[in-house]
Amino acid sequence: MRLPFFYGWVIVAVAFVTTGIGVNARTAFSLLFPPILKEFGWERGVIAGAFSFGFVVSAGLSPTLGWLMDRYGPRAVMGLGVAMMSAGLMLASQIHTPWHLYATLGVLVGGGSVCLGYTGWSLFLPNWFARRRGLAVSLAFSGVGIGSIVLLPGMQWFMDRSDWRSACWVLGLVLGVVLAPLVLLLRRRPEDLGLLPDGDAQAVGALAARGAPKVVDAAWAAIDWTLSRALRTARFWWIACAFFTGGFVWYAVQVHQTKYLIEIGFSAADAAWALGAVALVAVPGQIALGHISDRIGREWSWTIACLGFVVCYLVLIGLEHAPSMPLLYVMVLAQGLLGYGLTSVMGAIVLEIFQGRRFATIFGTVMVALMAGSALGPWLTGVLHDLQGSYAAAFWMAIGASLLSIVAVWRAAPRKVRAVAGRVAALQAAR
Repeated sequence: MRLPFFYGWVIVAVAFVTTGIGVNARTAFSLLFPPILKEFGWERGVIAGAFSFGFVVSAGLSPTLGWLMDRYGPRAVMGLGVAMMSAGLMLASQIHTPWHLYATLGVLVGGGSVCLGYTGWSLFLPNWFARRRGLAVSLAFSGVGIGSIVLLPGMQWFMDRSDWRSACWVLGLVLGVVLAPLVLLLRRRPEDLGLLPDGDAQAVGALAARGAPKVVDAAWAAIDWTLSRALRTARFWWIACAFFTGGFVWYAVQVHQTKYLIEIGFSAADAAWALGAVALVAVPGQIALGHISDRIGREWSWTIACLGFVVCYLVLIGLEHAPSMPLLYVMVLAQGLLGYGLTSVMGAIVLEIFQGRRFATIFGTVMVALMAGSALGPWLTGVLHDLQGSYAAAFWMAIGASLLSIVAVWRAAPRKVRAVAGRVAALQAAR
């Protein structure tokens, strides 16, 4: 048995399950939004602010997670996430005041999700693959889509027959029981077990001949990258800009779309279906964009994903004037099939620019930008709605942020540091 190949994909399978539950447990906030608003009558900005505050906490935790990963490995990071999210969801069943909401669904669930979601896994999963890095990461994160079509409609069904408080308690219990044992299977990188990336039995030097990512800028790649060195480069800040705007557009729509769709005439069931369907169609989209990124470059996949969000917001604006199921399907496809593909290349973009012993610390720090954007998007969208009585201005702002994100990732230019496997193979074939 080729143990290197086998164990790398075991890690992917664990990521599939962990993100499928962990990310959707945070996304479920969108389903909790309407019943919490109905029960307490708080302003939308106050309620959405709890979700945003979770990203503020996540932003504060991200650099620490990178340090924890470098020092103690993934079991410590993932174990912390399981404990925080499980406790936060179960305690959320006792919410009675806004600070309860912020402490449970904000601090514990939001903060814990950064460990179990895209950030935590991107700290070490890319280390397990070289030629198939984009594909492996996209397969791992496609668990979010499968989880969404089971978890989110299931939670809505449970709330319709019980209440949102009981749903939070049950979800917290399920998360802890399922994920805690899986954490024990994790290792930081294949070298920890005497293995090589991609399941290769050859020496590392032979990988280039088989189409592994190839160094383009030898002087840049030779630098022993530390956080302080990375912070002094323009590339770091262009990545931060791309991540900030990407997080802004992603979570602004994710938090508010359910309530928005209900307000413009769709049923609660249709709105809940749309939220789950977005993540479901993200499964083939993420896999395809991850695979494409291994062939033509990370920048192109990021561009396609951001254009998906542009189409998503344009359709949402149109739905207010002409609500219809066909347009709703277009919104779901644009957001999920294309937009969610951002996750397929986040880790690869940073790794291919700042690869080295301190990658996790650098990645954890740059993710502060994504968390900041993810926090600002839902909060600012809610505030603008409260001020104007409409989501239109916020949606147009998100379209502008999507276009800026495209510019930023091309300026960061991971292709100018390491060429992806497909480009290496193309260059070799051309010789």
